[in-house]
Amino acid sequence: MPKAPYSFSFSKFKAIIFEQKEVEIAEATLQQMEESFQFLKSFAEDKVIYGVNTGFGPMAQYKIPKESLKDLQYNLIRSHASGTGNVLAEDEVKAVMLARLQTLSLGKSGISSEVILLMKELINREIYPVIFEHGGVGASGDLVQLAHLALVLIGEGEVFYEGNRTSTSEVFKAENLTPISIQGREGLALINGTSVMTGIGLLNFYYAERLLNWSIFTSSLINELVSAYDDHFSAELNEAKLHQGQQEVAQQMREFLTGSQLIKKREAHLYKSVEEEFFKEKVQEYYSLRCVPQILGPIKDTYQNVLKVLLNEVNSANDNPIVDAEKQQVYHGGNFHGDYIALEMDKMRLATTKLSMLVERQLNYLMNAKLNDIFPPFLNHGKLGLNFGMQGAQFSAVSTTAENQTLSSSMYIHSISNNNDNQDIVSMGTNAATLTKRVINNSFEVLSVQVISLVQAAYYLEEVEKLAPKTRSILQQLQNFIPKIEEDQPLYSLIEETIHYLKNHDPYEN
Repeated sequence: MPKAPYSFSFSKFKAIIFEQKEVEIAEATLQQMEESFQFLKSFAEDKVIYGVNTGFGPMAQYKIPKESLKDLQYNLIRSHASGTGNVLAEDEVKAVMLARLQTLSLGKSGISSEVILLMKELINREIYPVIFEHGGVGASGDLVQLAHLALVLIGEGEVFYEGNRTSTSEVFKAENLTPISIQGREGLALINGTSVMTGIGLLNFYYAERLLNWSIFTSSLINELVSAYDDHFSAELNEAKLHQGQQEVAQQMREFLTGSQLIKKREAHLYKSVEEEFFKEKVQEYYSLRCVPQILGPIKDTYQNVLKVLLNEVNSANDNPIVDAEKQQVYHGGNFHGDYIALEMDKMRLATTKLSMLVERQLNYLMNAKLNDIFPPFLNHGKLGLNFGMQGAQFSAVSTTAENQTLSSSMYIHSISNNNDNQDIVSMGTNAATLTKRVINNSFEVLSVQVISLVQAAYYLEEVEKLAPKTRSILQQLQNFIPKIEEDQPLYSLIEETIHYLKNHDPYEN
């Protein structure tokens, strides 16, 4: 296990990505890198070291003459800058650079500090290399995507700068930046590793955790609006089961609902002498309402384990070979393999899809008057038959949930041998990370329809004063931009606004 606390924490990641805190590099880090660089330089003089004086992959049997060593590194970068598909968003590229900078700064790659100093400048000056989603198989790490980062570091390729996609050379000239001059194995060190899947994975965790917090809130609010019983999220019931996530979700629900005048006590209604033979009121709520801690609990536990693995990875040397200046040795192996991240991204994607399924079922309960026996069909504030309420938006939520279900098949087990069978089993980690990103974004779409619908339900009840103080406060924030929908209108812009709000706010900020 790595020493705690991590040298690079999630709070530090958030501060740089979302709060624009500048990257700083300690003098001790630069010194450590210089020692590693100088050791490898002398160590490789009379030895065969993979990627320093040999070809790469299945061509590692070819020794490269001294006069061609620099060309070897440049050729590697240029040939592998072959990505396809959508380009990564600026925050994703920033996360990728940050992850790569961190792992290289450990001094296990035998490269000069010049590399991370330029990377620091790119991050702090908001210069983002053009990197594509498709290309890496996640075995020697994210070779293709990281080659696009390396291409920029040598002054080539393209970047996003001040909102425009521009040639790197123009931006470097404008910013008075000097490209790195490749030395030793720096081309290989830049593209070998898991920093793309890890950087995207850390962003995925940030948004998935926010998604989960909102789902706990909406689950609490729907229980409140339909006057559910309180025992299903009680400490006593949930502590009878030993899962931490379940207990924490139940506690969060209790915190949201403290002071509610709508939530019912079972002892006040059913735990007394009852003469009726048929109860119009349900004795227990539908599973999507009363099993929230049991459904969201394992999702919460999964997310926490994902974060642990991501932090282990970003604080690790994920390169090959590994240079150990202290022991005066170079170790060849497979630390660039992305299986840890691939598996965790698959787990996160599966868990997030289940979250979206819970949201969709709760939405269905709200829409169906025969189920809830409280609200009009589709939460329609207009004239039944003439108006449609949230009916159209429900279709979007259902179709998006269905897409999530299809996207949740595993990438981790979809290895395809390639690279002349040198890479005969691979992780597909970056594919797993980008698919997970899509499922998280999809889930915000589903959640936004639920949030708009819950606000409509609250407008219908007109009992805001009976809500718990916390749920009432958050509801009022939502009502600032979500109106009571009485006349049919296109809802796509309201859905987009709601998605933006949910992704950029946390219910615990209220």
